[in-house]
Amino acid sequence: GFVDAAVSAPVIACPPYTEKFAGADIFSSLRMPSGVAPAVVLEPDAAALLAAKILGRRAQVRAIQSEQAARLVADDQSLREGNAR
Repeated sequence: GFVDAAVSAPVIACPPYTEKFAGADIFSSLRMPSGVAPAVVLEPDAAALLAAKILGRRAQVRAIQSEQAARLVADDQSLREGNAR
């Protein structure tokens, strides 16, 4: 949030999970004053995908989304076959 308040470019916050705060450390990125709006993403891979979208890397984004869709279909098929036995 501190960086977002100081720049006009998009800011992606990806706070690391720590056992010390049991996930409550995300609140430092979520509770922002008016006019401060960083994008908060929990997973580094999702943060990278958001950055690619912001930068207009459409071909790369589509490739990633296609890979994810194929993985989802394959995992679903695997689960269905495993449950059928």
